[in-house]
Amino acid sequence: MSNKIGVYICHCGNNISEYVDVERVKESVKNEEGVFIARTTMFACADSAQTEIIDDIKNNALDGIVIASCSPKLHLQTFREVAKRAGLNPYNYVQVNIREQGSWAHSNDPEGATEKSIGLVKAGIARTRVSKSLEPLTIPAKNIVLIIGAGIAGMRAAIELAEMGTKVYIIEREHFVGGRLSQWGVLCSLNETGKELISRIYKRLKELDNITLFTGADLISKTGSSGNFEVEIKITPRYVKSKCDPESLKNAIEACPVEVTDEFNFHLTKRKAIFKNFESEFPEAPVINMEDCTRCGDCLKHCDSIDLDQKTEIIKLKIGAIQVCTGFDPYEPKEGEFGYKTIDNVITLQQFKRLVELNKDQLLFKGKEIHNIALIYCVGSRQFGKINGSNQYCSRYCCTVAIHSSLVVGKKYNDIHCLHFTRGVRTYGKQELIYDEASQKGDIFFHFDENTPPTIEKSGSKTIVKVNDVYTDQIELGVEADLVVLVSGMVPRKNNSSVEILKTPVGRDGFLNEIHPKLRPVETVIDGVFISGAAQGPKNIEETVNSTLSAASKVNAMICREEIKLEPTIAKINEDTCEWCGKCSETCPFEAISQITHNGKQIASIITTNCKGCGICTPVCPVDAIDVIGYTNVEIENMIMSLAK
Repeated sequence: MSNKIGVYICHCGNNISEYVDVERVKESVKNEEGVFIARTTMFACADSAQTEIIDDIKNNALDGIVIASCSPKLHLQTFREVAKRAGLNPYNYVQVNIREQGSWAHSNDPEGATEKSIGLVKAGIARTRVSKSLEPLTIPAKNIVLIIGAGIAGMRAAIELAEMGTKVYIIEREHFVGGRLSQWGVLCSLNETGKELISRIYKRLKELDNITLFTGADLISKTGSSGNFEVEIKITPRYVKSKCDPESLKNAIEACPVEVTDEFNFHLTKRKAIFKNFESEFPEAPVINMEDCTRCGDCLKHCDSIDLDQKTEIIKLKIGAIQVCTGFDPYEPKEGEFGYKTIDNVITLQQFKRLVELNKDQLLFKGKEIHNIALIYCVGSRQFGKINGSNQYCSRYCCTVAIHSSLVVGKKYNDIHCLHFTRGVRTYGKQELIYDEASQKGDIFFHFDENTPPTIEKSGSKTIVKVNDVYTDQIELGVEADLVVLVSGMVPRKNNSSVEILKTPVGRDGFLNEIHPKLRPVETVIDGVFISGAAQGPKNIEETVNSTLSAASKVNAMICREEIKLEPTIAKINEDTCEWCGKCSETCPFEAISQITHNGKQIASIITTNCKGCGICTPVCPVDAIDVIGYTNVEIENMIMSLAK
């Protein structure tokens, strides 16, 4: 119970005070029961204001505080730390949101915004009067991490965590590491290829004894909670032993009668059922794709390292945290979208990059020499209800990669001309230099708007790209192109089973969702599960690495002490009232309620490590046997009664 409460009403610059009369709010609440101090402050979150609040708590022995400011999503932890530094239990602090719920919501009605804010603050005071001191829950934690995905993000995270003393398991669905990066040649802003970068990182990863890598591995189940997860991993065999004579293997691959289109080269070429994408790929052993293999046995005649009888394994791991680095897929246009799959010389950006890697001295496509290349931007990005009706976000990396690719082509081959059809070039930061270089080189940039995208037409043997160019006052221009490249954006990984298993939230764009993009950018609402890299949204290499190192540091900070402190605001069962009906368990999205026997009867029990205190179980209980600590019926009823007055 709090009998001496300090109330602080924030101007938030003029975000609140422009529409809410903060002085009137203060005058209206200063005589409420339990209020000892009522003040206004320009910025409650400022260091000077925090110091003032700490001094008030210490000098006046305050046993509760109410801060009326912005959303608790922003500064709940800030003011809890203020309370702790002053010696006040942080759960005797209540934050009232009068910015988003008052000022901003009712900017057209200052009088109404002020009256609503007065009611909200009074309700906060009423809750604080009956609040109780709480202590965090402490549970043991394993200093072991599971990283899902062995691309640039996953491998960098593994190295960082291993170097900080954490044991790391890293699983990769494919049989080779590197993710998308291994498919690219010379990288933007770097003087090395994707293969070289992956080789360097993989070499460092293998030098660390506390990293275990599983390829051909999928997460199939997860139980437990933050600090103490148990996961099951399904490992599909390679069907080829790691030590293999290169010449024998070469003969085995040549003998294989099966040919399918090669996913690594985005179906531009073909591969055998037994394959390795390139010589320096890691791990170094090839793999047999059993979906393609006919088990004819021809390969066995040439290489005794092949074992078609290898079996799928299921292994169990006990871990403390999970970092998801599952990356992205390139957007693949619909059939007919900008002529894709209907005009034979229309390809995607990812196919174009592989085409450049596959052609050493002369750029050829389907046997034809290429001289004029038309690049159409924002395919699969920024499409507001137009072609595919989705992917409204900007994929961020495409402009830079497309322009960089045109520079690579210009340096590698002679007599190549690149024509860029854009909706505005977004080569931000230092990448602007790439745009300038392409312009100086002689690349031509056209500009189309959202409502009039370019059209691609086939006229005999010629492919014509037409555009209403903004730069020439919407004059329709037509250019002949030997090759049309659709600059496609990023989309979330297809068939990402870990999302369903981990219950990681997904945003409207389909990518994994963090708690807050600025304050908690790599954490999810699932305690112990972190996200990073392009799994949570389009990013370039530098942004991906920054994101994954941020997540790795968060993971290490959580489990390195081998114990975790959890929020005490969790559900609580009234054991005398509860008569097990199972409705609460069915409703709980976090599997935090189990059935137990207590004093000879079946009742519900809260699994404290799983419970998030969301309160979704409380309204479904027919006998009102569930309360949420910190948001009890008494506290909520006090707030309602205050508002009713």
